Amino acid sequence: MMNGVALGLILYIVLMLFIGAYTYRYMRTIEDFLLGGRRLGALVIAFSERASGESAWFLLGLPGFAYAMGMSVFWTVIGVALGIFVSWTVIAKRLRWETEKYGALTIPDYFEAKFKDDSRLLRIASTAIILLFYLFYLGAQIIGAGKILNATFGIDQTLGMLIGASVVALYTMAGGFTAVALTDLVQGVIMLVAAVLLPILGIAAIGGVGEMLSKLQSMDPNFLSITGGKAGRDLLVGTILGGMGVGLGYMGQPHLLTRYMAIRSTREVKKGVLIAMLWVLLAYWGAPFIGIVGKAYFGPEIADAEHVMPMLATAVLPPIVAGFVIAGAVAAMMSTADSQLLVVTSAVVEDIYRKLLGRDLSQRALVSFSRWITLGITAFALVLALFAKNLIYWLVLYAWSGLGASFGPPLLLSLLWKGTTRWGVLAGMLVGTLTTIIWYNVPLLKGTVYELIPAFTFSLLATWAVSRMTRKD
Repeated sequence: MMNGVALGLILYIVLMLFIGAYTYRYMRTIEDFLLGGRRLGALVIAFSERASGESAWFLLGLPGFAYAMGMSVFWTVIGVALGIFVSWTVIAKRLRWETEKYGALTIPDYFEAKFKDDSRLLRIASTAIILLFYLFYLGAQIIGAGKILNATFGIDQTLGMLIGASVVALYTMAGGFTAVALTDLVQGVIMLVAAVLLPILGIAAIGGVGEMLSKLQSMDPNFLSITGGKAGRDLLVGTILGGMGVGLGYMGQPHLLTRYMAIRSTREVKKGVLIAMLWVLLAYWGAPFIGIVGKAYFGPEIADAEHVMPMLATAVLPPIVAGFVIAGAVAAMMSTADSQLLVVTSAVVEDIYRKLLGRDLSQRALVSFSRWITLGITAFALVLALFAKNLIYWLVLYAWSGLGASFGPPLLLSLLWKGTTRWGVLAGMLVGTLTTIIWYNVPLLKGTVYELIPAFTFSLLATWAVSRMTRKD
């Protein structure tokens, strides 16, 4: 059986490399490499944004969370859906229009041009936040690749990390943003099929919905309750607000925001909203049900809940199909890793080398330079992943919250409120980052509510208040 599963995974990797080789010839300018020349349509961008927005957590962590917690996990699903919807409807069109207006290729580019920041503080602060969070975030994705390949195929984890990092680096170096977006399209389809197909086949293997519900009810009466058996403050703050708060992070992730900047035109955004939300409605209801169905199929004895997806895939699917579905977990990792890799590359090449240091090269030379930087960043992240695993996990805990709270509120106000100032944006970014770190590390605070909620709120208030104080009539 494992030979068939391995064949499915190998075919998937070959397809990713082929896409990278195919898109190599389209990389003529730095805008081509970083934003695909702003030529990509709604279908590719929407699937790319969705695939990039979900790391290996989507097909490993989320099913595992549902396996352990039951139906109460759907508060997180609701929060995620709302966050994605607001991001597409409020941010996407405005950001696409303004970044083209200012000729901005990155989020630091946009902030500096929008607010005519001669001090360069906005670029320095936003670039530093991107490098801090994304280098370690990328290292965590590489560790995830090694774990998936080790758990599924028995490959040594270090070798698995090397394989995952090499594949992502090769196709990203070759085709830049276009290769990343097209591979994301394939990866998004695989993730969607896995999320929808596995619960349906799992329910059929159990004997139907009635049999599944009967088994789950007998294990834990609260498992099928949306409240999880909680009430009062624990339900409102711990379960509902904590779960729904995750969605706030989608409005401040640079690797997702660049998708809006790269779409062909503002007219394509409406199509993108429909495609992205259809993906969410199907995939984000399916992924938790993998864990719920897996609980009924395997019982409560699984030692590591995050293994429920590959276990269910190998149990109910033909081997080669299971290989493609398990590749969905690798795809979730790769689609996030390649996007993060490109954001860090853009920070080094565009924000530091070209803008802060004032260096420049011909367009073709910049593309070649970007490829070497991409390779160097991958190697650095791989070394971090190999030798600083504890440090990576210590920092990656803050990444989603830190990025969402640092960039989300300043970006929202800069797009929606003319009163926003550069000092307000700077205050919002710093307050969002510091609140995330402090809140997580103070047990009394951490035990109350997920740190992204207060960090996002304080960042929004800081951006608004400082803007009011520094605004000129």
